[in-house]
Amino acid sequence: MALPQLIPSHKPTLNPNNKNSNILSPLNPLQFLSPKPTSLHTFRRGKPTSLRCSASSFSEKHHTNPPKSNDVVELPLFPLPLVLFPGAILPLQIFEFRYRIMMHTLLQTDLRFGVIFSDAVTGTTEVGCVGEVVKHERLVDDRFFLICKGQERFRVTNLVRTKPYLVAEVTWLEDRPSGDGEEDLESLASEVETYMKDVIRLSNRLGGKPEKEVQDLRRNLFPTPFSFFVGSTFEGAPREQQALLELEDTAARLKREKETLRNTLNYLTAASAVKDVFPSS
Repeated sequence: MALPQLIPSHKPTLNPNNKNSNILSPLNPLQFLSPKPTSLHTFRRGKPTSLRCSASSFSEKHHTNPPKSNDVVELPLFPLPLVLFPGAILPLQIFEFRYRIMMHTLLQTDLRFGVIFSDAVTGTTEVGCVGEVVKHERLVDDRFFLICKGQERFRVTNLVRTKPYLVAEVTWLEDRPSGDGEEDLESLASEVETYMKDVIRLSNRLGGKPEKEVQDLRRNLFPTPFSFFVGSTFEGAPREQQALLELEDTAARLKREKETLRNTLNYLTAASAVKDVFPSS
């Protein structure tokens, strides 16, 4: 599910040598755009074919043997103009030669690589998310269709090599306890969910879709994974998504998402009022 696309007016930059430069300034009012289908790394096939299951869900292993934040490991990197969140599903088509080489290596090892946001404005960021290949299909021309699931977040600490593909040493990121010991994360998560439901409802109305009751969005998720889920719905605003991914405080992430949703809801409410007065507009 994707919320209406949001485009922050600021253009953040990241200095890899400054660990504080990944925390972005507060949002300016956001511009609401009508939803578009994701088109970057989706499957485009003439006829459906089955995907082979390559690995079990890493989430189970993650709970039984979670990586420590001070562990340093080497991880192949895949720069993309999108942001992957823990728990999110990412379909990919691999056709570039160097990444086909990477895939051949991964299929012989642990099926995990780092997805890291990169574009012409921001450059390549230093914080990303592990993508684990859960299903794959290899075609006769050596292309790959993948289904990946977001796992742990990481920070690049050292670039090991750049050819044939990027490999870096990384450390794991975990959310720290909130500075406010009385922060009620459950209440904050419930507020965010309420704003999400209102945004979806008004967006459907403006789009001419039936206004039906929005079902449970949290799906029994704890506040931290729920905050990642919310961030994953902000399609069309990858720099804002990157800022959310880099935050190491669940409360701060939920508050920022709440502000984004509130700004969007204000816009939608005004647009809905205009539509009521001028139905043909």
